[in-house]
Amino acid sequence: MKNTQQRIGRGLLYNLYQKRLRRDLSPEMMPHHVAMIIDGNRRWAKQLGLATAAHGHRAGAAKMREFLTWCDDLGIEVVTLYLLSSDNLQNRSDAEISDLIEIIADLADDLSRYRDWRIKHVGNSSCLPDQLTAVLDAAEHRTAGKKGLHINLAVGYGGRTEIVDAMREIVREHQNDGRSLEELADTLTPDMIGEHLYTGGQPDPDLVIRTSGEQRLSDFMLWQSAHSEFYFMEALGPDLREVDFLRAVRDYAGRSRRFGG
Repeated sequence: MKNTQQRIGRGLLYNLYQKRLRRDLSPEMMPHHVAMIIDGNRRWAKQLGLATAAHGHRAGAAKMREFLTWCDDLGIEVVTLYLLSSDNLQNRSDAEISDLIEIIADLADDLSRYRDWRIKHVGNSSCLPDQLTAVLDAAEHRTAGKKGLHINLAVGYGGRTEIVDAMREIVREHQNDGRSLEELADTLTPDMIGEHLYTGGQPDPDLVIRTSGEQRLSDFMLWQSAHSEFYFMEALGPDLREVDFLRAVRDYAGRSRRFGG
């Protein structure tokens, strides 16, 4: 009985604290674009003694739908989720990759049918199985006319590869226009490269969040995050709470952004 009362008391305090955090965040304090590196799913499954990492990945995917709802409710305009890197495709076992592909496909399809959300795949489709690419393409097509939260699903993504792909596209365009490499060298600008990234036309992330206590980018949005604010939290991906996210946004709002200055 005493333990039950303690849990109820902690729950009430948690809800009050969460409401206070949300109340203190005004619209002008919000980041426009939040990028999330969801990490720690495998450790979460291992700590709970679950049979495979897939249990952690499914719990992490379910948490991402919650996370997107929190972002949407706060009025954030763009969210990028780092779901599967190109390095993962090379370094994880075939069984884990197979599970991840199924989980990501289910998540993409689910998100494309929820609220007024707009889905975009960012990544290299050539390294993905056809069935996953088909689901991602269908999610984009299904949500193309929607005006709500813009969600980038980074799948088969690598930041260095993205920059290489952008440069290749720029070179091809110049060759097709009959222009020389010397002309390209004279006219190449950071803005031109940015326009040819997977996220071309979108604002760069204001805030990059990573769960699980790790403090590295892991080849995620290397170009776009040049002036981003970073927030690292200890919670493993499936354990992420709304209050953790609100603390991250509050921390972001309290920073003085210098944009490299």
